Amino acid sequence: MNRTCKLLLAIALPLPLVTGVEAGEAGGDGPHRHHPPQDQLLHEKFYSSWHMPDNPVLSCCNNADCYPTEIRYVDGRIYARRREDGKYILIPSQKVERNRDNPDGRNHICAPPPSASLVDLVYCFALGGAT
Repeated sequence: MNRTCKLLLAIALPLPLVTGVEAGEAGGDGPHRHHPPQDQLLHEKFYSSWHMPDNPVLSCCNNADCYPTEIRYVDGRIYARRREDGKYILIPSQKVERNRDNPDGRNHICAPPPSASLVDLVYCFALGGAT
């Protein structure tokens, strides 16, 4: 985790807990949760220049925190699957990217692993066109 991401965690820890919907299965190896080898460079370029929609001076972090994901809609809200534990976490509306296209038409999330924070944080989220 880079220095900016660690700083973001330190700042965000006092925030209220965001609840999520538990996934039916933890972990797994679904096709949406990893970078296909042919898309690796495309994703790295996208993630390295992506900034938080609600605070454009802050980076969404990097390739270690960002990845393709699966989503669910629950009561009109978006939940994205966290790769480390399979939990579907709430995507705050202010974290949804609205000003740039994602690299491959899939959903993408930037979030720390659950072991790095006491709350379910989301740095950035891009909604794919295929959902």
